[in-house]
Amino acid sequence: MHSSSSTGTRLCLKSVLQSTPFKISVLATALIIPFHSINASKTNQYSHVIDHNKLTVVSVKNTSTVFSNNQFKHGFGYDLVRNYAQSLNVKLEFKTVPDNATALKMVAQGKANFAMTTASMQQVESRHLSYFSATCGDFTALKKNGLNTELNWVFKNADDPLAATANGYICQSKQNGTINQLASFYNRNAVKATEWDNIQRDLTKRMPIYKASFKQNAQRYDLDWHMLAAIGYQESYLKPESISPTGVRGLMMLTNQTAKAMGVSNRSDPVQSIQGGAKYYDLMLSKYQNIPYPDRNWFALVAYNMGPNAVDNIQKRIKSQGKNPNQWINLYDYLDRNKANNGRYKQAVQYVTRIRAYLEHIKTTPNLVDI
Repeated sequence: MHSSSSTGTRLCLKSVLQSTPFKISVLATALIIPFHSINASKTNQYSHVIDHNKLTVVSVKNTSTVFSNNQFKHGFGYDLVRNYAQSLNVKLEFKTVPDNATALKMVAQGKANFAMTTASMQQVESRHLSYFSATCGDFTALKKNGLNTELNWVFKNADDPLAATANGYICQSKQNGTINQLASFYNRNAVKATEWDNIQRDLTKRMPIYKASFKQNAQRYDLDWHMLAAIGYQESYLKPESISPTGVRGLMMLTNQTAKAMGVSNRSDPVQSIQGGAKYYDLMLSKYQNIPYPDRNWFALVAYNMGPNAVDNIQKRIKSQGKNPNQWINLYDYLDRNKANNGRYKQAVQYVTRIRAYLEHIKTTPNLVDI
């Protein structure tokens, strides 16, 4: 962390954390914290967050921080902040603002506990704020996945225990691989740049034909129609006559067994296929109803692709490793680490990451949303 305080003294994180309730086993990057207030009895941000059971974070929407569309939020930075709030066992209030200047102003005024920004060092220090890398200096993980390496967490006071616990959490996440896995899932190059022209052409041509069915079934099952469209594009490029070598067919590529279970008599009928796909996706979401969003979406997508029994078996293995089987980062990590030896895992990783990319594209491209 950097501070504009002239009284700042450089301390290692370990000595800081000895005076806070948060314990980790890893030393963080150097942190500038004034000695005089590390054990101050005055009310601090950390105590306020814990006492009020709420962590308020502000950020600017971009590809490295958060994708936000109405109540639909996900993103590398957002997931990292959400995981930190969970580690404190508090609720997250996540606010998006138009620019970095507004985010920094809110922190300076005490309207947010911290900001997640790509603001320059000069911008941060001009407001006498403090910051540290949102990846504990793991810039390689961000760069290779097309994310902004200048992503930082900004606090009002460097000497507040909240800053120390946050820095500790970030560096622990770097050590245990969470940073790298999150960056991998939110890889901005999951879909190659050369593919987007064809994707845009396909969507512009075919979306108008099926949008009404997507919206109608989304409303029936209380789903996001953009997600259904993204699934449909990943499955068949929105081509109702599609057939795979394994026998799944139709716009939503349903197996014969799944189609029958969903009440679909003709898988090649796009209207029936979309209805069946929506019903099945809703069923998968219901199966993971104990998992909060956005993780629930990703679990449901993997189950849609591999089958829920396969996901159940992986969750059992994750649990046997002493990890939380209901956290997306752990499921993704398992699939990603074992994909070289299992084609189904490789397919599942590609499946969910590409659908995420299509979803963001559909939601943010005006001529697609307004079709």
